[in-house]
Amino acid sequence: QVQLVESGGGLVQAGGSLRLACAASARGGFSNYAMGWFRQAPGKEREFVATISWSGRTTDYADSVKGRFTISRDNAKNMVYLQMNSLKLEDTAVYYCALEGPNYSDYRLPTMEGEYDYWGQGTQVIVSS
Repeated sequence: QVQLVESGGGLVQAGGSLRLACAASARGGFSNYAMGWFRQAPGKEREFVATISWSGRTTDYADSVKGRFTISRDNAKNMVYLQMNSLKLEDTAVYYCALEGPNYSDYRLPTMEGEYDYWGQGTQVIVSS
């Protein structure tokens, strides 16, 4: 019923940029759902990165990425993006797209892993020095 497929990961030098994309297919329409990005570094637990409301009007970020990462969505294309700038070595991780829904709120944004219902398979980001 719901499928999430991430793309855009790769190897980048510190200070560089990458844009991750997540293609979503969901019954009832993509715009019914809040979307998020999480990441998991080797030997660490998966952690919240960013989230965006169903309309795209509100977003929230982990403190570690604020000012460097930008989440956005295109409901017409069923896509959500994560623009990552000024990448650091510590951004190296597998990045996961996640869907929570239905959620029609622009004020309650899911930031906890357990709030999300569906997950993609992940895309690897490696930041080198």
